Amino acid sequence: MSALGALLSRQPATGRTVGLRSQLALGAVCAGYAVGAALGWGSPGVALFMGDFGLCVAALIAAVSCFVYARSGGSRFRPAWLLFSLSSAMAAGGNAVWGWYEVVLRRPVPAPSLADLFFLCFAPPAIVGLLVLAKRPVTRAGWVCLVLDAWLIGGSLLTLSWSLALAHTAHVANAAGESVARAALSLAYPLLDIVLVSMVLALHFRRINVNRSAVNTAIAGLALTVLCDALFTAPLLRSAYRSGQLLDAGWFAGSLLLAYAPWGARRCQDNAVEAPEPRAASRPIAGSLAALTPYLAAAVCTLGILYNVVEGRRVDRVVVLTGCTVVLALVLRQAIMLLDNIALTQELAQKENHFRSLVQGSSDVIMIAEPSGVLRYVSPAAAGVYHRDAEDLVGAELSSIIHPDDLGGVVHELRRFLAVPPREEPTTRIECRFRSGTGDWLHVESTVNRHQGGLLLNSRDVTERVRLQAQLQHNAEHDPLTDLPNRSLFTTRVGQALGGRRSGDPGTAVLFIDLDGFKAVNDSIGHQAGDELLVQAARRLQESVRTSDTAARLGGDEFAALIVGDGTRDQAARECQVHEIADRLRLRLSQPYRIGTGEVRVAASIGVAFAEPSITPKDLMRNADLAMYRAKAGGKDRVELYAPQMQADVVRRSELAARLRTALRDGEFALLHQPVVHLASGTVAAVAAQARWRSAQGILFTPAEFLRVSEDSERAAELGTWLLEEAVEQAADRSRAGHQVSVSVRVSAARLLDRTLPPGSVEALLTRHGLPSGALMIEVADSDPRVSFDELEQRLVALRRLGVRIALDGFGSGYAAVNALRRLPIDVLKLDRCLVEGVVESARLHKITSGLLRIAGDLGMQSVADGVDVPEQVRALRAMGCTHGQGMAFAGPLDEYRLRRTLIRGKYPVPGVGPAARPVLAGGAIPLQSRSHDETPVPPT
Repeated sequence: MSALGALLSRQPATGRTVGLRSQLALGAVCAGYAVGAALGWGSPGVALFMGDFGLCVAALIAAVSCFVYARSGGSRFRPAWLLFSLSSAMAAGGNAVWGWYEVVLRRPVPAPSLADLFFLCFAPPAIVGLLVLAKRPVTRAGWVCLVLDAWLIGGSLLTLSWSLALAHTAHVANAAGESVARAALSLAYPLLDIVLVSMVLALHFRRINVNRSAVNTAIAGLALTVLCDALFTAPLLRSAYRSGQLLDAGWFAGSLLLAYAPWGARRCQDNAVEAPEPRAASRPIAGSLAALTPYLAAAVCTLGILYNVVEGRRVDRVVVLTGCTVVLALVLRQAIMLLDNIALTQELAQKENHFRSLVQGSSDVIMIAEPSGVLRYVSPAAAGVYHRDAEDLVGAELSSIIHPDDLGGVVHELRRFLAVPPREEPTTRIECRFRSGTGDWLHVESTVNRHQGGLLLNSRDVTERVRLQAQLQHNAEHDPLTDLPNRSLFTTRVGQALGGRRSGDPGTAVLFIDLDGFKAVNDSIGHQAGDELLVQAARRLQESVRTSDTAARLGGDEFAALIVGDGTRDQAARECQVHEIADRLRLRLSQPYRIGTGEVRVAASIGVAFAEPSITPKDLMRNADLAMYRAKAGGKDRVELYAPQMQADVVRRSELAARLRTALRDGEFALLHQPVVHLASGTVAAVAAQARWRSAQGILFTPAEFLRVSEDSERAAELGTWLLEEAVEQAADRSRAGHQVSVSVRVSAARLLDRTLPPGSVEALLTRHGLPSGALMIEVADSDPRVSFDELEQRLVALRRLGVRIALDGFGSGYAAVNALRRLPIDVLKLDRCLVEGVVESARLHKITSGLLRIAGDLGMQSVADGVDVPEQVRALRAMGCTHGQGMAFAGPLDEYRLRRTLIRGKYPVPGVGPAARPVLAGGAIPLQSRSHDETPVPPT
């Protein structure tokens, strides 16, 4: 037993100790009074005083006690205790008058006297009080039976008393010529006692269950008083009775019991701890005595008649009349009980049929198990739910139909439930698997109640619900297309791998996989084919990892794999092993996919990150993601291991992006222009607008330091819009100042197709600043494979309708240069810097550049060489037929002041060209976004 249980088990001892002390004190007082009465109190005067005023004080104590208790309590039984108080007060008054005559006046008590009036008034309040305490019948038949029971008891006692004493008393009174009042008084005492005894016996088995201890004590006090009254009225005792004798001890004890009844019982009740009633075994005995009460009364009546017959006396008319009424009352009571039993039997049969219909028609299975676990009842619903007949289950062990894996949990829950008090937890619920008649295991949910020391189970089949929950759980944690774990479940698995028994294993690795070229598959052969490719890729990924590893689809064409560590101590060997796994996986995913009747190829870029001490699942997955993007930026179709420098690059890039947003907001960007020179005459034919970032220290950063960040950030559209508007505005200002030179602005193909730059916005911009449409040229880069040529062609055609000229930037380096020449409306070809740089030193580049210029000439297009930095390049390009050049051989990017001075001068000296040469680009400007400055390539981050 625990310490708390031992403490609770000792708590009721205090209440029992207090109640025992009170009872011992009460017993000692009553015993002392009895001893004094038996010994005569030492002198006749003291005995006479105690026999009269001692009883008066005891009755007065009982009256005050019951009155105070009735006023202090708010119970509906307050009238009963007030009536008991009045009854005791009557007894106190009678004893006081009796003592006045015997002790004070020292003469016999006259008959009748005022004391007789008080004593006669003792019984009626007590009788009514007992009626208040009794359990009230709810039907008329119940009230009739209560009256009949009282008369059966009273009539029987009257018959017996009349036969034994009352007839003799009446005969003696009549022979002595006593008055009617004195004769009536002689019979009134025993008759009232008979009525009181009848009520006590009749109500003893019908009293309420509330405060039973107080009611029992009060009935015991009244019964003791009635018994003493009966002895007092007996002729043998009354003739020799004097106050102060042993009979007074009975009246004294009865009054004290009535005084103790409410308070002593209340104290015991307040200190008691709630526990199951220990009277369950006595209730059948009490019910049997209640049922036998009428027959016992009839037997007493019969004994009274037999006594007269045996003694040879003539049967008195009172005895005959009383006996007849008792028999009649018994017959009436039996008739009422018979009708009541018939009604109860019908009602019970109806309720039993109702209950049987509910049990047999219920879809739930109701089972009753003994404390030993043996099933004693199983409802017929078992045939439909468990596919087993109820008769087959009766007598079987409950544990025999429960799944072995669930049995331990069920037993533990049932033991816990049975150990809890029923009032705190009347029911419990268990869920386990039951064996069905087909051999399958059914998921069953049962509500368990206590039943006569055993268990009552109300069970239902929840197999479909469990399956549905499992399916919903599976759907919530798996990708609907490939059925691989999704990001949520994969993150959970990574957390389990990092926090389990191998939490310190650095061999655990996460692979992030991206399919290169998947978007082209969707765009070319449709999304349904793309879904089929993803399903096949997921199958290959699942087949390539171990059963202890986890393959997942994170979304789109991104997959992941968790490679659980094997406890290898050699970290280098483990990294090499995982790298080989990732490389084999890359080759496996890069093999052709059979889609429909054709084959499709995609590559795979894989990033690998290894677990570190105290790393979180989020950080580990972020590291693998960074490594995967580094693999894509490094040329795709490769495996890249995570390095801390990758995170530093991300931080640097984020900081640069933040600074770029601040620079856009604070106006820190400046616009420079680089002249585009006619190679034959040196005339400035156009200017190329270029953006520069002016730092707080006045330093101008070149595009290579911010352009890549701006293209990938959310500010790319804002930067492009600013560059275009600023270039057009400054070109319009120069035009109004008399410098009629066109301006070129480099715009990416993706930017041209952006919804934030509709076709009408360029026309509105030119109109707002008053710049002729022919003075603007848009340079389009062809290096983005994600751009649709159809949409780009439509957009460029719309711009040409506005008069805007189109240039193809970076010609000679893009993968789609020939396709661009074939489909796009191009006016000017701009040679890429990589061709111009090696045109003098490399014979191969010389031939390639010459061929590209020949193509431009055959198509009637003008050409511009970007990055012309030395005179030798100028001579070589002019000799190959290039019309224009842009680079440091003439001038670098100029601010507005220097640009206007250059335009006033009008031309640059061209190596190897005389002054008579004429420009080729007449009548228009060539707006170009050039890279003819010192740029340092920035690796992708």
